[in-house]
Amino acid sequence: MFFPPPAADPSRRDRKRQETSARIVAAAFELFARNGYETVTMEQIAAAADVAKATLYAYFPVKEAIVRERFHADLAAAAPAVQAELAQLPTAVARLRRLLELAAAYDERQRGYLRPYLQFRLSRPLVPERERSGFERVFAALIADAQARGEIAATPPAAQLAHYLQFLHLGALVRWLDEGGEADGRLVGEFAAMLDLFLHGVTGAPR
Repeated sequence: MFFPPPAADPSRRDRKRQETSARIVAAAFELFARNGYETVTMEQIAAAADVAKATLYAYFPVKEAIVRERFHADLAAAAPAVQAELAQLPTAVARLRRLLELAAAYDERQRGYLRPYLQFRLSRPLVPERERSGFERVFAALIADAQARGEIAATPPAAQLAHYLQFLHLGALVRWLDEGGEADGRLVGEFAAMLDLFLHGVTGAPR
């Protein structure tokens, strides 16, 4: 199981919070698409979502938190299909490569929102587990599988390697954006190079 199992059925109060959060995110992204991310204010988002400003700020203190919520919701929604696709691949390393190819395709579609997301994410590197995307957990599961199969070294532990890989992944995104981040298809190559570096280092070891 590469992705965490679905959460237990939420309580009525949790469902209410989820519905309010989803309404705010949907309203915000409609405004972003129509007017541009930079020009939209939190006050406009509150009005479009029909919530009080205090309610909006209780859910999302800044616009970047709304983008994070959308990205994490998209990942959760895609998880079952991605899980099924990865399970068909013959090796754990192949699964890592395919996961990053799928991530690159999504990130290229969302390039207009990536810089604020990354600035928010990297300004808070030690966020609580509940605020994380879950990507690091997926990396850890795939790395643990690769170690169990003897595809990569058994040490360091999978959780430690996943933490390193997560920040290499974020760094590759930053580099791609700094290089322009415009041409479709370039990010998949950036991720492939990053993964090769992670797997084989810079010592010239054979691949």
